[in-house]
Amino acid sequence: MAEFVTVDRGVAEGVAVLRIARPPMNLIDLQVALEVAAAAREIAPDPAVAAVVVYGDERVFSAGDEMAELAGFTAGQAQAVAKDFQEALCCLAKVPQPTVAAISGYALGAGLELALGADRRIIGDNVKLGLPQIKAGLIPLAGIRRLSLLVGPAHAKDLVYSGRFVDAKEAAAIGLVDEVVAPDDVLESALRWAKQFTGAPRLALAAAKRVFEAGTHGHERARTEWSELFGTDDQQIGTRSYLADGPGTAGFVGR
Repeated sequence: MAEFVTVDRGVAEGVAVLRIARPPMNLIDLQVALEVAAAAREIAPDPAVAAVVVYGDERVFSAGDEMAELAGFTAGQAQAVAKDFQEALCCLAKVPQPTVAAISGYALGAGLELALGADRRIIGDNVKLGLPQIKAGLIPLAGIRRLSLLVGPAHAKDLVYSGRFVDAKEAAAIGLVDEVVAPDDVLESALRWAKQFTGAPRLALAAAKRVFEAGTHGHERARTEWSELFGTDDQQIGTRSYLADGPGTAGFVGR
């Protein structure tokens, strides 16, 4: 039974809200990371979930790593948990549905690393973001590559090497986030984005996500994913509907 992470399917039809609740700052230790990953695995095969919103609360998404835990690790203990911890922080990229991080207050350290795995990041205009692990003599465990792909190596190195925070204006300017809204509108804006995928072609969306995740092997992966969609019910419905009536009219069935 998860202690700090819940999945709420009742907020909006077709949308699951994965909530992190470890007051007061939603710090992410190994347990929280593993609970998030377990929730993501629970959501992934659910045909009733078209998209996923990841959220803390109206005050804070996550203020980062649980330094009290990290300060107690020996080198051997860190080595033993590194793979599981890293994979947990990357879990949103493995969810086949579109995902959006709804960020209030702070997304720092492991909290930002988790959000980097989402397909979209929506923040309040008072948010601070950063990867300050260097100031603790550490580095981000899961965020360096994703950050570099998102904002480019120069901005990524600046943020990782300095450990500095960025505000909403800079985060939007460098491409770290996709949308900036009033603080009270963060969750609703994320739900609005997520709800557009209700009734969307689930198999094609999952295939597209796998191509994005393939990185430098994306062209090769796209060939496989594209060809494997042929013969699915959604491909048959979609192409025939597109031919007859144009885009946006098909009623997909997720098979």
